[in-house]
Amino acid sequence: MILQLLGCIGRRQSFIFSSHSSYRPITLIQLISQQSRGYVSEMRKSAFEDRVRRLIRNDIQYELDRSPLTQLVPKYKSFSIDERPGEQWIRLNKTVGDNEEIKLEVTMFQVSAPPAKDGGVITNNDLQLYISMVIDVFKDEKIGVLEFVCNVWPDSIEIDKVFMRDQDEMTGKPYLGPPFNDLDDELQTSLYDFLETRGINDELAVFLHKCMLHKSKNEYIRWMGSIESFVARKSKA
Repeated sequence: MILQLLGCIGRRQSFIFSSHSSYRPITLIQLISQQSRGYVSEMRKSAFEDRVRRLIRNDIQYELDRSPLTQLVPKYKSFSIDERPGEQWIRLNKTVGDNEEIKLEVTMFQVSAPPAKDGGVITNNDLQLYISMVIDVFKDEKIGVLEFVCNVWPDSIEIDKVFMRDQDEMTGKPYLGPPFNDLDDELQTSLYDFLETRGINDELAVFLHKCMLHKSKNEYIRWMGSIESFVARKSKA
């Protein structure tokens, strides 16, 4: 009985030692190798980030060498101008008389391509830049807003839609009316005259295109600078 018990103990000890014998401590060479791989990986990451930052700085300098940054003028005639840095649009405001306020929201450039002729190919020379503009005319809190949706070409303004809406833009979806070109010709002319008397005319179109050239450049450089700053920022350990 005792011999059997001793035999069991011996077998247990043998199992314990054999199970522990599979453990191998990490050698100094292995530890150094792992650290070296991590160091090389970090070096590659740093080199890649430095290259990205260098390319961005070169591009920014190229743009600045072509022409320096300029701020938009704060006013155009009777309109005040809000440049909206970092956004894709600008806002112009003016007051007419005692109870009329006009707000213009103008987007950055978009591209228009004419319909391709039979067998023809559209080239870059056929493309034309235009600006989208929304004009809101406010007269009284109890009355809705007269809104014009327009395309601003390099030397003219084209009305696309005109409609009434509530001052609270979140309430419902207004009826937008028929396409502007379907309206009576005399009514179309009268609505253009309505805008003309408020300083919204071909001269303003020329000014807005110049504004957007400056804003496009400013926003492009601001965008590149923000990416360069992000890449340069070190991650928290």
